[in-house]
Amino acid sequence: MTRILIADDHAIVRAGLVQILRDSPGAVTIDEAGDGEEALRKAMENEYQLVLLDISMPGKGGLEVLQELKSRKPALPVMMLSIHPEEQYALRALRGGASGYLAKGSAADELQGAIEKVLAGGKYISSSLAEKLAFGLLGDAERPLHEALSQREYQVLLLIASGKAPRDIARELLLSVKTVSTFRVRILQKMRMKSNAELTHYAISNNLLA
Repeated sequence: MTRILIADDHAIVRAGLVQILRDSPGAVTIDEAGDGEEALRKAMENEYQLVLLDISMPGKGGLEVLQELKSRKPALPVMMLSIHPEEQYALRALRGGASGYLAKGSAADELQGAIEKVLAGGKYISSSLAEKLAFGLLGDAERPLHEALSQREYQVLLLIASGKAPRDIARELLLSVKTVSTFRVRILQKMRMKSNAELTHYAISNNLLA
C-alpha cells in the first residue's frame, strides 16, 4: 500500500489531486495537510512514500517545508507542485532536494507518470525544464544574486517585485510588517541594491516574475 501526503492550502486542489491518485493503478492511501506546519507534523508522525507539496502556502511556505523535511527525513521523496513558472522556483526546489517539480496545470496523465517515476526512485522534471537545467546547472558559472537568499527572503523578493505593499506581504505570509521590513533590508544587503525599483528591475531581467 502506497501512502502519500498532499500538502496544499486549497481544498479544491487537494480534492483534484486525490481523484487523480485514486484513478491511478495500485492501492494508495492519501492524507492531506492544509498548511506547512500540518504537513511537517504529519510527515514526522507517519511513514509516507511520497509528499506532494505546494510551493505557495500561507505561513511556512513549501520551500521551507522542503528544507525541514530533507534535514529530518532525507530519504523521503518530495515532489513540488506550483502555479508559478518553472523559472521562479524549480531550480531552487531541485537544489533543495526535491524529487520533482510539476506545474499544477499539467495533465492528469503527466502527474501520474511523474508520481510513478518518483516512487520508483527517480526524479521528474518536464522536458522544457530539462532543457533549461542543461544550461543552468552545467559548468561553474557564478550563481545569480538571488541564489544567496534564504527561501523566505526569496519569497519576499518576488512579492516586492510584483508591487505588493509590506502590509499585503505580511498578510500573505502571516508575518508582521516589521518582519517583512527586516527581510527587505537583508535582501537589499545580500543583493547589493538600494531600492525596491532595483529589486523589481532585477526580477524582471532575470525572468523571476510570471
